[in-house]
Amino acid sequence: MNKQAQNFAPFQCSYSPSVPEMLNALNCTIAISTYQAGKVIFLSAVNDDKLIQLPRSFVKAMGIALKEDKMAVACKDEVIVLRDSPALGAHYPKKPQVYDAMYMPRSTYYTGALDIHDVEYCEDGLCAVNTHFSCIIKIDENHSFTPIWKPDFITKITNGDHCHLNGMAVENGQIKYATAFATTDAPRAWTKSLQTSGVLIDYSTQEIILDKLGMPHSPRIHNGLLYVLCSATGELIEMNSETKVTRTVLQYDGFLRGMDFYEDFAFVGMSKIRKNSSSFGHLNIAEKSNVAGVLIVHLSTGSIVGKINYTSSVDEIYDVKILRDKKRPSILNTLTDDHKLGLTTPDTTYWSRTQEKSKNS
Repeated sequence: MNKQAQNFAPFQCSYSPSVPEMLNALNCTIAISTYQAGKVIFLSAVNDDKLIQLPRSFVKAMGIALKEDKMAVACKDEVIVLRDSPALGAHYPKKPQVYDAMYMPRSTYYTGALDIHDVEYCEDGLCAVNTHFSCIIKIDENHSFTPIWKPDFITKITNGDHCHLNGMAVENGQIKYATAFATTDAPRAWTKSLQTSGVLIDYSTQEIILDKLGMPHSPRIHNGLLYVLCSATGELIEMNSETKVTRTVLQYDGFLRGMDFYEDFAFVGMSKIRKNSSSFGHLNIAEKSNVAGVLIVHLSTGSIVGKINYTSSVDEIYDVKILRDKKRPSILNTLTDDHKLGLTTPDTTYWSRTQEKSKNS
């Protein structure tokens, strides 16, 4: 870990030499969300030796969803939908001819404070895990949220975070699995036995497929296999969806949460645990979770082939996404007026500040 990222202070990170080389070869960028720091951060390779990062402020950034050129970011009390415009990126007035992508805010859903965790694009639209109300919801312009599913052990959709429903796995636009910390049905009752009470639930049948999990997070389907992170035990678990046979891909001394894939590699987020956390500070893993960052894991062998460690500012990561075919993307938020200056039509883009046009965005 002898490399240092060139970035906007104070977000300092170190990384193993293999990371920029891998990102450069794969032609991709790592996107992470950190609710603790209130950022979405893009980590890109400048060349085979150097990483650069772009942190952008989003209030309590949580789940990130990707679909084609769209990105949705769940925030404190809203979900912001952005769309990539490569032409706006190329002609960004502050850094022309630097970015090959530019995620621009295009709509905001005002949900209220739902404690949204995972968010994904599904066949029927944008869906999310509403942790505060223990259900999975559809997000649209009609309501704060529309419930579409709850676990059978939740008797009524009401506030209070009864089971800490947090994750959902989506395949081909269909929700397949959900994760919760417990099968409890009372406000914050899930806090009592975190290391052994977690479950993986089949979305369509309500069957509990796996139990006794330690704080399951980030269920994801990749190449027909289900992967889930057990944060309390530092495990990355793989499950065959047909046979339900599981294997531990990785055992790591850290709090793992947030995951995406590229080919035979898993990009896994890791977080520190606050020592004064009333919910997590007593966990065995808390003493070992002393760094936040990203692990790159070779799935076939379970070996760690790259690490990014934050040395300042970032303590807790929620989601990790891979931006494919994006070597140096940028993103704008709604907290400043910059995004209002970038205009798009079906065939033209326009930065109003510089009077520059570019065709066929």
